[in-house]
Amino acid sequence: MHRYRLRMNLQLFAGEKTEKATPKKRGESRKKGQVAKSAEIPSSLILLGVVCCFIVFGPYFQKQITGMFSDIFMYRLDMKITEDNVLGLLQYYLLEIVKFLAPIFLVVLLIIFAAYYIQMGWLVTFEPLKPNLGKLNPLKGLKNMFGMRTVVEFVKSSLKLGVISIAVFSIIWSEKNRFLELAAMPIPDIFGFVAGLTIRLGIFVAALLFILAIADYMYQKYEFEKNLKMSKQDIKDEHKNAEGDPLIKGKIRERQRRLAIMRMMQEVPNADVIITNPTHFAVALQYDGSKMDAPKVIAKGQDYIALRIREIAKQHNVITMENKPLARALYERTEIGDSVPGDLFQAVAEVLAYVYRLKGRRKA
Repeated sequence: MHRYRLRMNLQLFAGEKTEKATPKKRGESRKKGQVAKSAEIPSSLILLGVVCCFIVFGPYFQKQITGMFSDIFMYRLDMKITEDNVLGLLQYYLLEIVKFLAPIFLVVLLIIFAAYYIQMGWLVTFEPLKPNLGKLNPLKGLKNMFGMRTVVEFVKSSLKLGVISIAVFSIIWSEKNRFLELAAMPIPDIFGFVAGLTIRLGIFVAALLFILAIADYMYQKYEFEKNLKMSKQDIKDEHKNAEGDPLIKGKIRERQRRLAIMRMMQEVPNADVIITNPTHFAVALQYDGSKMDAPKVIAKGQDYIALRIREIAKQHNVITMENKPLARALYERTEIGDSVPGDLFQAVAEVLAYVYRLKGRRKA
């Protein structure tokens, strides 16, 4: 019973997601568009950017608005209502509106691109656009509705609303005396006061929202890392998939070894001599004075493979010579395709000389 409990505890521990995500899993998550990001940072920066845009381009915006509203009274009162005139008027106002909004759109696009690039770098993926039927699961929807993330989002929205309300109330309340004086002020001064107050509210609210957005980004990063964690078993499985199943790799290596042996056995009939131990080792040598600087090992083997080399040599009338120290030295110090080591030249030369004399006698 104690062993069973211990085994169960070990299995549970192995299944716990306690390890940091591997680079492979992080890459797969990034390809799916799953990265740590906060949508609050772009929204707060957009508000701040639009306010700054009004500060910088204030005279330009004033000129555009004044021009659009005064045009109808100065140049359009006696205009005949025809199809061409109405279309021309609509085109003119559409063009003026585009001119008015173009700086704002440009600033917004630049802020969105910069905010998301700083958070997650360059990322283009269409994975989030693919249909996912799992999202239609009502049970999963209820779980998400009453999950921890929903609570966090509710707290975040409530905090934003409370902070903005307090900030707006504080600024407006500080100007309560000026509001009472507006009735006696000229219209240009009223517009100037309202514009200044709006800019103050925009900058103050945007700054507070940006602070909250930084806190939200830190939470999103923590939550992302938490969800990305892996168990020890997950890491083992990933390593196994990356490196390949050891059983399959073993079979592949065995097949490669057999093919190499088959190719080696096909070279045995081309050997000039087989040097043996006589039973444990066999080394096949080939030498062509016109092509080779030294004799070359074209096959070698131990035990069963040595036996097969001797059998094939016998079938093809290749001379076999017993030389225990030379056979062992060649087997241990050379690989298939290697030339004979220099310190073994003398011994190999004597063997080849004997073989050539023997072949000469056979031919005679």
